[in-house]
Amino acid sequence: MNEMNQRSTDPEIGERLRMAREAANLTQSAAATIIDAARTTVVAIEKGQRRIRTAELQKLALAYGTSANAILRRESVHLDMVPRFRKLPESGDEAVERATRLLNDLVKAEVELENALGVRRVRNYPPERPILPGDVKLQAEQDAQELRAWLGLGPGPILDVVALLGSLGLRVFVRKLDSRICGLFAYDESAGGCILLNGSHPKERLNQTALHELAHFVSTRNEPEVLAENDRLISREDKYANSFARSFLTPARAVKQLFTETTAGQSHLTRRHIIIMAQATGVSREAVVRRLEELDLVRAGTWDWFEANGGITNDQVKEVLGDMPDRWGNAGHTAGIVPSRLALLAREAWKRGIYSEGQLARLLHVDRRDVRQVLDGAESEESEADDFVKLAR
Repeated sequence: MNEMNQRSTDPEIGERLRMAREAANLTQSAAATIIDAARTTVVAIEKGQRRIRTAELQKLALAYGTSANAILRRESVHLDMVPRFRKLPESGDEAVERATRLLNDLVKAEVELENALGVRRVRNYPPERPILPGDVKLQAEQDAQELRAWLGLGPGPILDVVALLGSLGLRVFVRKLDSRICGLFAYDESAGGCILLNGSHPKERLNQTALHELAHFVSTRNEPEVLAENDRLISREDKYANSFARSFLTPARAVKQLFTETTAGQSHLTRRHIIIMAQATGVSREAVVRRLEELDLVRAGTWDWFEANGGITNDQVKEVLGDMPDRWGNAGHTAGIVPSRLALLAREAWKRGIYSEGQLARLLHVDRRDVRQVLDGAESEESEADDFVKLAR
């Protein structure tokens, strides 16, 4: 047995048990009931004064939503970002509490799998851009264009925002959340930048949320953030983030050029123009018109006028685009319930016998069916391997 898999000391195990219990929102008395012991026994275990028995550890790990292996191994991760979110005004909401715990657990799971496999995540973080005095929207526009240039993106549309953020080394997860929650962001020195997005939302909205959270990472990364439905964007930080997201998705010059080409020779903005521009940029019809308003290409209130006069229906979109396949597919949702990188880590950990199927299900907060999809074909991979394609290490 190598050092990485050796049992930690009793004080280390006790501290991990305490953090896991608090993350599960359980009292020491509740923990004592689970293992049929006195509260003083739990106190002694958490202080490292009394070694925990195997049966007790298994019961507590199950109750805390973790695994005995995670508690015992030296490389197990003990990250707790939840208290930071509790300091936010929005965090009194139970749905927000659940989402913050889910983000915390998913980050812990990914880091733990990385450590177990000896994998180091490369961070390709962009330079920080603190919010300065003056016109915050103008700074957001400039910072967004600088970042696009830094990434070598040019003015074209972005096919997969989630993959782009992942390429920077950010940890991005997409899960179904309460409909009122759009996304969460947190930064931890050890884990890095972490984002959770609501997979129930349409891809255009998910992309906007992802870039909103990226803006917080760029400008105020040490402050956790919850983006909720119908937030009143009153703070400079939120105004910056919203403007940054719009500017990053739809660069001013590219939008102006597209608008000029699309409406050439026309006297009025029509639904057809909006549909074509939305298809070309990969954002919603509303987002296109709001951006045109922001750039003074159309009158303020143009989108509201269309909404008051029947809106733009899906039937009208089909009439304009026909049966043209959606060029964006599921862009933004490609991470799935288990992102591809995390799925690869889980498969390798399972193949090496570090985690069982059940432990992975608990670790990743998915059911057994989802885990089986992740592990599908893993057993046959090794038998199909050939020395010719063996990776050099």
